[in-house]
Amino acid sequence: MTILDAVLQGILQGLTEFLPVSSSGHLSLYQYFTGNSGETAFLLSILLHAGTLVAVCVCFYKEILRLIYEFLCIIQDIFHRRGPAGKPHRMPPERRTVIMLILSTLPLAFMLLLKDRVEQFSTDNNITVEGFCFLLTAILLFLGSGRSRGRKNGATITWQNALAVGAAQVAATMPGISRSGSTISTGLLCGFEREYAVSYSFIMGIPAVFGAIILELKDLGTAEGLPAAVLLTGFFTAVIFGILSIKLVQWLVRGNKFRIFAYYTLVLGIVVLIIGFIDSFTSHAVQEFFIRLAGHQ
Repeated sequence: MTILDAVLQGILQGLTEFLPVSSSGHLSLYQYFTGNSGETAFLLSILLHAGTLVAVCVCFYKEILRLIYEFLCIIQDIFHRRGPAGKPHRMPPERRTVIMLILSTLPLAFMLLLKDRVEQFSTDNNITVEGFCFLLTAILLFLGSGRSRGRKNGATITWQNALAVGAAQVAATMPGISRSGSTISTGLLCGFEREYAVSYSFIMGIPAVFGAIILELKDLGTAEGLPAAVLLTGFFTAVIFGILSIKLVQWLVRGNKFRIFAYYTLVLGIVVLIIGFIDSFTSHAVQEFFIRLAGHQ
């Protein structure tokens, strides 16, 4: 894998992590059609996710600092036996958001049981699963974009809303299901304000991505054939394009332009399924064509 490969994957990760089109699905397709699949490609993907994690922290640092402050206040209240929240109608919006973010993150614990199986979908030599998942993303985006403007925010979000968005994040561990698309769409369907749906989705992803990085940290040293220059190039490329992508998503949600990505993932899902079925019956003829075209063989 060359520095150019790392740049291309960094751009792909940075843009698609936050655009509602599924970064894992696009990276899986890139690796499939270039022959860069396997353990080393998966490890680079983890580092690219770390780059997009930094991008979220840069764009939402003010909100994150306020939430950290409220989290520390909750810990202090528990320590002094005052209760973590107080009366619901007196709870600061940031404190309520912290509690709901914790609830949204809890469903990810179930993914520990399916972690190895989900990873296989990203690194195997088959893209039919990705095709079906892209179609599911399209459905969610059509539903979310068709929802009228909501009014729920940090002061009015409910525990049912938090668990619904958390369930969408669990589903998005599958390659082809967009994390941002599914969680933002679910938030919109729950009646969130559009700006709140975006910030809630991206901030909620911080512990999820950070947890995934920690789980795979023990394997990072086993990546053979990936020089530090390649890894760092991919990382910083993902940071830069991640920031640009977040700004673009905020503009798209305010203007209710998510539907264009619903059409995109719908068409992409159909195309991927067709290619996947063709390759299943032709010993990966389409894949071999693109690999030769890219000069990897």
